[in-house]
Amino acid sequence: MSVFDLLIDQEHVVSILHDAVKASADGEDQSQEMTHAWLFTGPPGSGRSNAALAFAAALVCKSGGCNECVDCKTSLIGSHADVELIKTEGLSIKIDEVRELITRASWSPSVGNYRVVVIEDADRLTESAANALLKAIEEPGLRTVWLLCAPSATDVLPTIRSRTRGLVLRTPSTSAVAALLEREKVSPAMADFAARASQGHIGRARFLAKSEDARFRREAILKISLLITDVASAFKAAQVLVEAAKAEAEEEAERRDSAELTSLKEAWGQQGSKLTQGGSKAVKELEKEQKSRTTRMVRDYLDRALLDIATLFRDVLLVQSNSIDSIINTDLISEINKIATNSTPESTLRKLEAIMTSRTNLAHNAAPLLTIEALMVNLK
Repeated sequence: MSVFDLLIDQEHVVSILHDAVKASADGEDQSQEMTHAWLFTGPPGSGRSNAALAFAAALVCKSGGCNECVDCKTSLIGSHADVELIKTEGLSIKIDEVRELITRASWSPSVGNYRVVVIEDADRLTESAANALLKAIEEPGLRTVWLLCAPSATDVLPTIRSRTRGLVLRTPSTSAVAALLEREKVSPAMADFAARASQGHIGRARFLAKSEDARFRREAILKISLLITDVASAFKAAQVLVEAAKAEAEEEAERRDSAELTSLKEAWGQQGSKLTQGGSKAVKELEKEQKSRTTRMVRDYLDRALLDIATLFRDVLLVQSNSIDSIINTDLISEINKIATNSTPESTLRKLEAIMTSRTNLAHNAAPLLTIEALMVNLK
């Protein structure tokens, strides 16, 4: 068993990482196989952060990634002394965070051969934060390795991209994801459905396979898009979708925010309603981060909803092309056939393009309600 066994359908990447680990063990720290900075890219759900963490574990493991020792297990969850895992639940990674990270990255390894820094959302670095990171990558420490993750190479600064070795992960095949779920005791029928509905997104597939609520919400989202008949119903559908996103985000935020605030106040020695010096500032910073996280959660929910709606029109296009072997939403086949009969492949393609454009606009901080309203009118 190896840490790289956790990567699904990524044999080409695993081979490169194996060679890099072997080169590092042989003392070839700057060679064709091993370098100090890497950029892992790939579509959501492809496992780019898992690949980076597996590589980090292999670099600090004395056996090159056995997946059995303490070094491997702590690296994979981001708690190893020599592995820094940076991820954000907010909208961006700011320069202050990067400056602190650069300071810690310069420390010598405490137990392993390397100090490894994994940045899960390098595409969320602000411009100033990215420039600060660039300087650190240009002047690396002797035993520091940087592992950046982003959806695509164009999502990071060209100057950072030019100083890293790029690895592109692919979307895992439906059969590979289904096989993974079956190994996790999911029934074959449910594993096949979840793998198809998630379009190869491993985390989403697990969620759909194991959560009845998730499957119910997905079905409700698809039915919302089927009820659009005129402009009024399009605006109503948009309102329902955005309100559902906000409700889910606020419910999750309420559950987490309260516990985090309580814990922070206890750490700052709260006495009655008063905090020790500096405590009020820390509370305000936490509240700001929580607000940013909630905003991102709303956008993430809407993005998942748009991907689900895209599967519906993908199925319509397949029917219009007389290719029904890989239909995802088989439970809605009668509705799909009706749409396919009453529309053209060209109009279906335009709707799919509108969905993808809306996803891009949301990622660029467009107003959620206006974006979804415009999309729903296009889907009318």
